[in-house]
Amino acid sequence: MLGFLNINKPQGLTSHDCVARVRKILGIKRIGHSGTLDPMAVGVLPIAVNQATRLLPYLQGGKAYKAVIKFGLVTTTDDREGETIADQPCPHLTLEQIKEHLPQFIGTIEQVPPQFSAIKVEGKKLYDLARSGIAIALPPRPVTIASIEVLQWQPSTYPELTLVIDCGTGTYIRSIARDLGHILGCGGMLAALERTSSNGFAIEQSIPLEAVSPERIMPADRALAHLSSIDLEPEQARRWQQGQKIRLEHLSDQNLRVYQGEKFLGVGKAEDHFLQPQVVLPD
Repeated sequence: MLGFLNINKPQGLTSHDCVARVRKILGIKRIGHSGTLDPMAVGVLPIAVNQATRLLPYLQGGKAYKAVIKFGLVTTTDDREGETIADQPCPHLTLEQIKEHLPQFIGTIEQVPPQFSAIKVEGKKLYDLARSGIAIALPPRPVTIASIEVLQWQPSTYPELTLVIDCGTGTYIRSIARDLGHILGCGGMLAALERTSSNGFAIEQSIPLEAVSPERIMPADRALAHLSSIDLEPEQARRWQQGQKIRLEHLSDQNLRVYQGEKFLGVGKAEDHFLQPQVVLPD
């Protein structure tokens, strides 16, 4: 068994919990995931099975979320799972006020990660340090947000805004909720989060954990369909699988799916008219 699963992660489980369950169901130890989801979040969690874990870096980029931000509350975790540290009802907040500030979150921006996150500082995860009462001053990190669209607005004492966000890897939606609330002067936190797509996997094709079986494993090369492909002659394929680079004319520099006939061999990198092995899959 080798390939990918498109899991619809349920609420309350960590990404590691999902990996552990897939290991148990399939009886395979080598399982990995692409992009952590917080326990509160639900939605797309791509999981690699066996040697497909080596292909995770070559998956398509980009993620999309449906996020609900509640204004008037600030928490230690920047979401509803944390302890409330500020409570400021804001019944007069309007959608028009919010829309004025959304453009500054689009593009490549500097974002400070939440204190409660899996980022490691000197070998220790931030959420472990935060639970011990240790706050670390994190420098902002560049992240890319392609678009933000308003899906729903619910005025109330603690208004809620539902957004659709397309972004790159490393973006914290909790940080967007926190920073938007700060700019508006009333505070904000993430009330709900669903990842609707990740690395080319869509929520519409995802499956619940209970449905995991060998038959539901997607062929590894299907998850890499965004890469161009190349078909090698048998002798070229043999040499390439042995770790040799193959000289091929008319190759532009890029990563490629490598085949011999209909057999998917792995991923190669075309560079300076040579095809170099990056990931060679077992026969």
